[in-house]
Amino acid sequence: MRIGDVAHRAGVSTRALRYYEEQGLLAPERTPNGQRTYPESAVERVRLIQQFFTAGLPSRTILQLLPCVDTGHGPPEVFELLAAERNRITAAMADLAAARDALDDIIDIANHPTPEHCPALREPAWAPYSATDATTVAASPAADMPITG
Repeated sequence: MRIGDVAHRAGVSTRALRYYEEQGLLAPERTPNGQRTYPESAVERVRLIQQFFTAGLPSRTILQLLPCVDTGHGPPEVFELLAAERNRITAAMADLAAARDALDDIIDIANHPTPEHCPALREPAWAPYSATDATTVAASPAADMPITG
């Protein structure tokens, strides 16, 4: 079967199939003129690879899992690897949830500003300059201190 046929039947692009080959996930044969040919089973293999990617697994992990799929046996290390990937995804989800919650707070503050969060709502937002203030500053002991730089 040619690359376009596999791509169409598996619902992926030919570029994805070339990537899978580059990553060692799929190994087509080559005709004498260099064209890729795939067995019928390649369609199912590509769909499985897609499921692994959908589950959030990187290609290096998928590469470690495929021999287990082929043999029907997974050593304990494979299950540890899957658990570690799940923990990585769970941590990423927690980070995203925290970012979402912080954004929710910002949206709430933007929709309902308060003087605590918005200086423009404070009374007064700023103090106007007056000659009295200048006199007070000039009379303070700190005003006599030299400015060094």
